[in-house]
Amino acid sequence: MKFRFVIHYNTQWGQRLFVCGSSSELGAWIPESATPLHYMENGRWEWEGEINEAFEYKYFILHEPSGTKTWEWGANRVANLPGKGFERIDLLDFWRPEKDIENTFFTSAFTRALMGRSNHGETFPSFPDAPDAGTIYHFRLYAPRIDEKYRICISGNHPSLGEWKEEKAVVLSDNEYPMWQTYVSLAAKPGIIEYKYGIYDTATKKIVSWETGENRKLYHIPQRGKKIAVVVTDIKFRYENPFWRAAGVAIPVFSLRSESSTGVGEFADINLLVDWAVRTGMKLVQILPVNDTVATHTWTDSYPYAAISVFALHPIYLSPEKMGKLKSAKSMKVFEEERKTLNALPEVDYEGVMKLKSSYFKALYDQEKKKVFASSAYKQFFETNRDWLLPYGVFSMLRDRYHTPDFSQWPEFSVYDAQAVEAFASPDSAHFDDIGVHYFIQYHLHLQLHEAASYARSQGVVLKGDIPIGIYRHSVDAWTSPHLYHMNAQAGAPPDDFAITGQNWGFPTYNWEEMAKDDFAWWKDRLIQLSAYFDAFRIDHILGFFRIWEIPGHAVEGLLGQFSPSLPLSREELESKGLYMDYDRFCKPYIPAYLVGEFFGEYTERAVSEFLEMSRNGRYRLQAPFQTQKGVEAHCLAKQSENPEDHAYYERAKDALFGLIREVIFLEAPGSEGKAFNPRIALHFTKSFADLDYGTQQILNKLYDDYFYHRHEWFWRDQAMIKLPALKAATDMLICGEDLGMVPASVPGVMDDLGILSLEIQRMPKNPEREFGIPGEAPYMSVSSPSSHDMSTIRGWWEENRKKTQRFFNHILGYAGDAPFFCEPWVCREIIDRHLQSPSMWTVFPIQDLIAMDEKIRRENPHEERINVPSNPKHYWRYRFHMTLEDLLKNDGFNDYLREMIKISGRNTAF
Repeated sequence: MKFRFVIHYNTQWGQRLFVCGSSSELGAWIPESATPLHYMENGRWEWEGEINEAFEYKYFILHEPSGTKTWEWGANRVANLPGKGFERIDLLDFWRPEKDIENTFFTSAFTRALMGRSNHGETFPSFPDAPDAGTIYHFRLYAPRIDEKYRICISGNHPSLGEWKEEKAVVLSDNEYPMWQTYVSLAAKPGIIEYKYGIYDTATKKIVSWETGENRKLYHIPQRGKKIAVVVTDIKFRYENPFWRAAGVAIPVFSLRSESSTGVGEFADINLLVDWAVRTGMKLVQILPVNDTVATHTWTDSYPYAAISVFALHPIYLSPEKMGKLKSAKSMKVFEEERKTLNALPEVDYEGVMKLKSSYFKALYDQEKKKVFASSAYKQFFETNRDWLLPYGVFSMLRDRYHTPDFSQWPEFSVYDAQAVEAFASPDSAHFDDIGVHYFIQYHLHLQLHEAASYARSQGVVLKGDIPIGIYRHSVDAWTSPHLYHMNAQAGAPPDDFAITGQNWGFPTYNWEEMAKDDFAWWKDRLIQLSAYFDAFRIDHILGFFRIWEIPGHAVEGLLGQFSPSLPLSREELESKGLYMDYDRFCKPYIPAYLVGEFFGEYTERAVSEFLEMSRNGRYRLQAPFQTQKGVEAHCLAKQSENPEDHAYYERAKDALFGLIREVIFLEAPGSEGKAFNPRIALHFTKSFADLDYGTQQILNKLYDDYFYHRHEWFWRDQAMIKLPALKAATDMLICGEDLGMVPASVPGVMDDLGILSLEIQRMPKNPEREFGIPGEAPYMSVSSPSSHDMSTIRGWWEENRKKTQRFFNHILGYAGDAPFFCEPWVCREIIDRHLQSPSMWTVFPIQDLIAMDEKIRRENPHEERINVPSNPKHYWRYRFHMTLEDLLKNDGFNDYLREMIKISGRNTAF
């Protein structure tokens, strides 16, 4: 069978087009053996050859003389053998660009949730036999952005295409959605075939929207005596509105409240939230990470970004009764009474909820384990997840046996041994139930989250998850694969509006070089599992894929971190810029006598004798035990415990010593042995900098500006392009990046090239010259929001800084006069509406901000609605929505108002 490849692409000088595929004639997927196409005219490239089997193929551009290759975007193309009687198949294709907003609509957020087809109808027939007269045209169009209630149709100037008559338009099959297709037999008469695609309403049997632009054209030139089939693969339905937009709601699962939940939101509650999203016209539900964080069995485990496993789900989100009821009526009665008590609390009682649920899980495990473990569904679940589930079960058991997740302190298995751990987890062992109960819990978590995910998809709602940037130091992942992480370092963030001394998350940083050796398999496995539940996800701190803020293990505050990887400054480079590297002056804490009094105040004399000593240069230096922040912290905590009456003194001493340790200009680059240095961030605010002469300050200013804003741009871009494309290719989920903070200039370009949506928060504008962002100026490929879980709500923020609120009221909202003291409902509505009108593909609102528009149902005290305080590493994550989802669903007045707002904004369209 002969195949003729025809593709239209306007190349530039030095570019050649190739086709590569599964058949040997196309190179068997070896690019060096790919088949070159021949340039004809007007951007048309062709090749004809004999191929006697069905095959897959793609095109790529060879750039000469560099030899680099650019593959077209998308899945492999498929060519099937036709029916009997054909001599040749013509494949008419169009190049699919890697960078195109249309590609976003091929993610599972659209193809599986928003626009997914639940009923494809009859199977699309195979290629028919050659007709006695005429040519078979196989029209194929890739168009994912169309609601299930509608179909694609085709009409044109030929009788077989309906002659432009609406009632005779040919409706295409969606059996292989997002590809639409049909066979049309065109008579042998030569000529130009003109046609267009339309959107067809299956209920009214009318065309509701034609694609825009000129008619598509085919030059139909039959060849006498030859039977030829033509496969026309079109791309891009040309929508009247090319910029589809929608709205969503954000709330952590633990914050949900329903009549049946157990003092905390549960996976089963997601269905009610989805119902509310549908009721109000929203198309996305965004949550925070839901992985298991049980490390200490205390409220500190409430922090959702410190998972003990990036694969295991958190037991707190299980609905106990949905798992099954206890046979003991007495036990069920006690459980129900405690459940109601916890469910009535204004906030989550983390320890109380976990205690009640854990006892229920263990009792149900004893009751149901034999039945569950014998089921084929459980066996399949276990085998599918065995690689992470077995070590997780053992880890959880050992954590509880030795009362610590710090595996380095365990008397056995402190170093992971896969074979020994598997033997230890034998179902025949006496301690198996202490392991098996965790398998049991994870199985039910999977069932309940999968059910919620399936329900969201069935309702046309995208469920959006969250990927934390780091892993917990004492986690299953660190235990089983320590080589993938820098365990002696800590990840965090430089100073920003959230925390003026930076953030130290405590996570080890990634060993990207090691991860690259198996093509980032750990990341891919993680994302593949996530895709079972979610169709979109947020990458927490996507900047970490460009560079991470790495803090030495001895530091407490994030301010003492450095970017990794980085291009440090050598001694020679510094001297060439006019700066002699005085190591003691620039790299050791600068402590003149006057500074000691400023820092220690009334405790100066006592503190000097306890913590400091005089150096040769006439300045103080820290005594050996107190030269690191962790050394200081440990000492002060111990002294406070021994002598409670000295609590105030040691609290002041700790803060002062932390401040003195920060008094440096440069930080030695890790592993450089004193030969290379990185400027300390925010060095201009140190006394060390203030006391330098003007000339030295000017040199440092230039070095600082170049280092933080210019030096690394291409270097960090290259780092991201090694990692992010591999991760993006792992699944077809829609990816959104949290790109807030100190954003390198290369970040927007990389995200745009990869089709990753940015995050636009009005209170954290990307333009450093602006105090507030303007929603109307947001890029289309973005998610815009008035606030996030790391911020106060709109109402809470309104009351924090009166001067800032006034500027926002006058300059952003455009009102004259004094701003309302409290954030009135009409102000909230104005802010919400401006975000709805923004160009962003998605606008996602914290549920607190939406409810703030209605004075009848919003919470009285807005400061009770804050989810997280980033500057407080010991924050208790316990916010809970103040009304049940059942009551929210019944509030027709508010729901109708919100739905109308969304409709007017154009964020509730079918295509």
